[in-house]
Amino acid sequence: MLNTIEEATINFCIHQIREDHSVKDGVTKKRTLIAYIDLDAHDGKKYRAYIASDSGFMQRVSKLFLEEDESDEETLSDMTLETANLIIGSAKVIAEEKNESPYSINTPFFEKIGEFDFDYDYAKTIMVGDDEITIALKDLNV
Repeated sequence: MLNTIEEATINFCIHQIREDHSVKDGVTKKRTLIAYIDLDAHDGKKYRAYIASDSGFMQRVSKLFLEEDESDEETLSDMTLETANLIIGSAKVIAEEKNESPYSINTPFFEKIGEFDFDYDYAKTIMVGDDEITIALKDLNV
């Protein structure tokens, strides 16, 4: 499941942000805007997908969609929810097309602004310049 979310995030960087990117294991150590979406796999299992991005990454998104050069925290929080929806929604379609653990998605929830200190099973961080977005997945069935 993390593979399809990673693919969707990379696609977002390539097709929306249109910047070079790199990928590393683990979570960012930066102060981030954090949202999550709960996923209901068709096999009955439940997962939580986190999206955590630094303000620089989310400002790129805000510039792209809202044409704002300097957004306030409320706007960046809203953009975090929208980005989570776009990425996880895209990952859902990728999973269905590949027939890899298809799932349905719930409403995104904004968690906080701060350090990513949540339990997770798998995580990747995608870097665009000095900006970062972390995707993390937690199995809620344990």
